[in-house]
Amino acid sequence: MDATTIALVVAPLLIIQVGLMLYALYDLFQEDRRVRGDKIIWALVIAFVNIIGPLIYFFVGRDESRGAETGGTGGVSAAPAESIARILATWPRLTASSDAAISTTGLGKRYSQGVVALENLNLTVPSGSVFGFLGPNGAGKTTTLRLLAGLATATAGTGTVAGVRIGGTGGELARNIGYLDQDPRFYGWMRGRELLNMVGQLHGLHGAALRQRVGEVLEIVGLTDAAYRRIGGYSGGMRQRLGIGQALINQPRVLFLDEPVSSLDPEGRRDILEIISRLRGTATVFMSTHILNDVERVCDRVAILNVGHLVVEGPIDELLDRYAQPIYELEPEPQQDGAIERLAAAMRGQAWAQEVRTTPDTVRVFVNDPKVAGPAILPLVISSGVSLIRYERARPSLEDVFLRLVAESGLQTAPPVAVPAWGLDGRGRR
Repeated sequence: MDATTIALVVAPLLIIQVGLMLYALYDLFQEDRRVRGDKIIWALVIAFVNIIGPLIYFFVGRDESRGAETGGTGGVSAAPAESIARILATWPRLTASSDAAISTTGLGKRYSQGVVALENLNLTVPSGSVFGFLGPNGAGKTTTLRLLAGLATATAGTGTVAGVRIGGTGGELARNIGYLDQDPRFYGWMRGRELLNMVGQLHGLHGAALRQRVGEVLEIVGLTDAAYRRIGGYSGGMRQRLGIGQALINQPRVLFLDEPVSSLDPEGRRDILEIISRLRGTATVFMSTHILNDVERVCDRVAILNVGHLVVEGPIDELLDRYAQPIYELEPEPQQDGAIERLAAAMRGQAWAQEVRTTPDTVRVFVNDPKVAGPAILPLVISSGVSLIRYERARPSLEDVFLRLVAESGLQTAPPVAVPAWGLDGRGRR
């Protein structure tokens, strides 16, 4: 065998060996890399145990066990409130400005075959607020978020986000916003920290600044202990937290969240709502959700969308005062035969009684004129011969307003999608 043939055989092996060794040394001395034992000892193994040294390091030396004790149920907690406040205090605050964070004029989206997803949306979202975007399934919420985030192109109207015109703005819009999809998908083979590093690099972060930002975001969303686990082993709730983390990595001026707590348990929902609430003033949060109690807890203003049309928009308290019907709730003493039925019969038919609903224990009376209904209810209770253990005027909820306005909007829900007849038998089976 001549020297040329030997070189052709040996050279690739040398290239592979040197490449493995350099990559192993690079991985070893990453600031956040944990190993079993001392890093110097592993450096000597990699450098001097020929091609086997790097392989021993990759298969034995790296410590991937951190966070393994965290189960797959998403049972992780976000940072304590004081830690979140400490971290966010170092992030830039939105400066006082009369300009809206989001503004749209006549925004619309039509698909082929005349399908209207959004029509004539005129919306103004104050800077630094937490804004709730509500609507039934198919109302056009996700379409609106995708238009505002630059992920879809409007067929009508205009809009600006963080002072940047939507549509054809490329990186300028992306630098100013964060976005969480309704169903976030990530590379299962990556680790949580690796994903955040990648997203940070896409936003121009490097070195110490990137490591600090990733560490802060992991602490905020409660994934510090799971940062080195592969995303494929994350629960749905943990992936949702990671999705919020990647949306925060660039300290966005406007944060779009599409159903941000849909996969979380009650404790996880509480933690994420705490984060959203504390972002007020650091970012403008525009969140789409169908969990109305969450909206009441954290949002300043809401908009209700139905079948692609804006029904109403305004501060929550103002909407409750304007649209919520006053409710009186009566609870009879137990062991009174027919008490609920007698109370309900006494209330129905009164001019001020808009609606009467009953449960096994209570009677709820929705009234259109509380000034007349309030003095009239108790005499009716007395005449019915029922004794009460509770009588109060209940505070209407956002759900009451939502259901009433959607029902009164006069807009029909989207028609069902027609299923092609081919491939089905006469009874609709394949």
